[in-house]
Amino acid sequence: MSGTSSLIRLSVDMMGGDQGIEVTAPGLLDALSRYPDLICHAVGDPEQLHDALSPSAPADRLIVVPSSEVVEMDEPPASALRFKKDSSMRVAINQLSEGAVSGCVSAGNTGALMATARFVLKTLPGIDRPAIIAVLPRPAGHVHMLDLGANVGSPPEVLFQFGLMGSSLVRTLEGTDAPTVGLLNVGSEEIKGSDTIKTASDMLKNSDLNYVGYVEGDDIFNGDVDLIVCDGFEGNIALKTSEGLAQMLTKVIREEFTKSVFSKLAALIAKPVLRAFQARIDHRRYNGAMLLGLRGVVIKSHGGADQTSFSNAIGAARLAASKNLISQIESDLEATLALAD
Repeated sequence: MSGTSSLIRLSVDMMGGDQGIEVTAPGLLDALSRYPDLICHAVGDPEQLHDALSPSAPADRLIVVPSSEVVEMDEPPASALRFKKDSSMRVAINQLSEGAVSGCVSAGNTGALMATARFVLKTLPGIDRPAIIAVLPRPAGHVHMLDLGANVGSPPEVLFQFGLMGSSLVRTLEGTDAPTVGLLNVGSEEIKGSDTIKTASDMLKNSDLNYVGYVEGDDIFNGDVDLIVCDGFEGNIALKTSEGLAQMLTKVIREEFTKSVFSKLAALIAKPVLRAFQARIDHRRYNGAMLLGLRGVVIKSHGGADQTSFSNAIGAARLAASKNLISQIESDLEATLALAD
């Protein structure tokens, strides 16, 4: 990769997401102000980028990379891959493939991003399918969970690969020597679960991972394992349920505190507590899911992200790149697969 070794270069798809450049531009500028070691390759329409970024952008840490097309949020992945070869998403991924940057960030169409990234970057040796991994909050700390929607109907071998990759990620990013790994199931008893889950559990048991067995749905937010492995169908439902629950709680609390003069007075008194509560469940803090299993750091921001969320997604890419995550995962996979042989 080009550039000084102490600096981290990322490509950013500036045209993706529900609101596009209206969110990505201030989010990128915020990230540049937060991380002085960051250089961003902003990919998109040059005229729009010039208007949105100048004169606030630090000229020495921002490079505009032109593109002429945009992948729509509802565009079929196959269409984007075949016909949008100069899209901001594709060019941003190409930058990573060519070694110009160490990571890529996009808030665009998830299916198109996965399809394009997999086609351009390819998967790591020993990995059949990439997965989406993200951080979810807990009362004390957080948990990493995968897969959150990239795959449906994953066989045992793929679930096992998810465990290998996820454990390596947690160990590298969190500094945890032996991350605990749990497999999501309908119960913690050995007799419960499908044949696929039982076979995957046996494979995890016989590995050198710190596998603790089955975990249930309530363990996602109240358990103590570092990593939860599941199929993308269950994982995506769990993720969307948690987002909806957080939004509902915020809405209900707001409604209750604005019903009357007395409730408004109570809200004023409780304001510091309410702010702290909102901050702890704020999903924006954890924005930035990784497409894990590819030969490069690719971070997917939520399509509806605001400035703060998008800035945090860039921060997630920066952290992964600074830790040489992909090289570490590849090394761990090589060692584990060699041991299995």
